[in-house]
Amino acid sequence: MTAATAATAATAPPRRILCIDHAGVLGGAELSLRDLAVSFGESAEVLLLADGPFRAALTAQGVRVDVEPLGALGAVKKDAGLPSLGALMDAAGIAKRVARRARAYDVLYANSQKAFVVAAAAGLLARRPVVWHLRDILEEPHFSRANITAAAQLANLRAAGVIANSRATADAFVAAGGHRELVHVVHNGIDVAPFDALSSDAGPEARRALGVPAEAFLVALFGRFHPWKGQQVLLDALAELPGVHALIVGAPLFGETAFEAAQHERARALGIADRVHWLGFRDDIPALMRAADVVVHTSVLPEPFGRVVVEGMLAGRPVVATRAGGVPEIMTEGETGCLVPPADAPALARAIRGLRDNPAGAAAMAARGAAHARAQFSAGAMCAGVARALDAILQEVA
Repeated sequence: MTAATAATAATAPPRRILCIDHAGVLGGAELSLRDLAVSFGESAEVLLLADGPFRAALTAQGVRVDVEPLGALGAVKKDAGLPSLGALMDAAGIAKRVARRARAYDVLYANSQKAFVVAAAAGLLARRPVVWHLRDILEEPHFSRANITAAAQLANLRAAGVIANSRATADAFVAAGGHRELVHVVHNGIDVAPFDALSSDAGPEARRALGVPAEAFLVALFGRFHPWKGQQVLLDALAELPGVHALIVGAPLFGETAFEAAQHERARALGIADRVHWLGFRDDIPALMRAADVVVHTSVLPEPFGRVVVEGMLAGRPVVATRAGGVPEIMTEGETGCLVPPADAPALARAIRGLRDNPAGAAAMAARGAAHARAQFSAGAMCAGVARALDAILQEVA
């Protein structure tokens, strides 16, 4: 049990909860579910619709977990059209199996859109309420128009409640046709223990291990390789910042290797390849953030929340982030961070330059950001908020 979630375990709802997630890999949604499942205690089980590292991460925290492969529905992309007949037939079979399991629980908690599709059908068969934790902004081009409409209408028909991870996520759900009265907003939370555990030498040691010059000003970007995550924006900004180095941390998922290769070529074409440090997937994120002078978030489309923004703040580093989606709910421009327009490399370069040229101001901003993140976006606060939302939702359907 993580330190942050252990403190909230006593507030876990005394209900049997079947948590469902479609992913086997670890992303932001899965890390949040890990903390929630721990806080729910022995009353909860996690059912994954794909096997992978997430299963091991849950088991390591003492969470009961099982796998029910999703089949053809797992290959359906959210920005594509509606699922094929084969995918729907697979989903129907899975829903029947999940329904048999669901009868031992009081509520089905779906942690993703694909999980919600399965949970909605299983809940109907098992006569159990379904809660959807919505962690996506239901807008194009993230989702196809058909999938946006279908998701909102399915929620209206089958969700006892929808927990949104930001007001931006909630507003997009309502704009898509979802019923606002279903929605409870609970911001994501981050376990602060890994950041508290950092030694004072963690940053310098990480720099030395990476071969970054001690005198170099270092910015760091964290996230999987994908065009909408904006690695290309940082590279373009770096071309305007002579002498500045960048860490780019993350690996391509879901077939985005071509995009990763294109960014390596972009760095060479811009003449900055010697200042870019490509780290791939890493599990020492807090130490790498501490090694940086600035943490940047460069998503070119609205981010549902912005987990990496909070992590950068918890690491005690000034953060420059895109002004879109849920990010403005996390930080205040000029006080707890810097906000820039999406896909605006010159603006990103100006913000980085401003922090580099004003180290005292940058340090003060970082301190304010860290205090704000600890107060508002801890894993404990998230777990308590979800417990309250579940209480309210299930009281309404009792």
